Amino acid sequence: MDQLSTYERIGGEAVVASLCDRFYALMDSVPQFRELRDMHPQDLQGSRDKLFMFLSGWLGGPDLFVENFGHPRLRARHMPFAIGTRERDQWVACMMLAMEEVGIEEALRERLLQNFFQTADFMRNKPG
Repeated sequence: MDQLSTYERIGGEAVVASLCDRFYALMDSVPQFRELRDMHPQDLQGSRDKLFMFLSGWLGGPDLFVENFGHPRLRARHMPFAIGTRERDQWVACMMLAMEEVGIEEALRERLLQNFFQTADFMRNKPG
């Protein structure tokens, strides 16, 4: 039997789309995420779409981001933004809430959270 990708285990395209929708809705509405929100454009749709395309491939589904934009080059793409531990922690907390709210099972959520934290930590480019 083939082992399911993380993309398939969480529910595929529909759940990844819901996760991205919820992530940006939380970022836009929860005061705790204000600094993170302020780093984004007023209209979050483009950011949401790029996160959806990135997560699709990152989780083992269709590699939509690469197909549309080439290699993610995450650190380079995030360099224009001052990202420290506060911004990293807000991003991770927002994603954790989004994963809980869309119903990703706890064991998978915990594993994803570790990976999200490592990736978000790699984006840091300012002290503190």
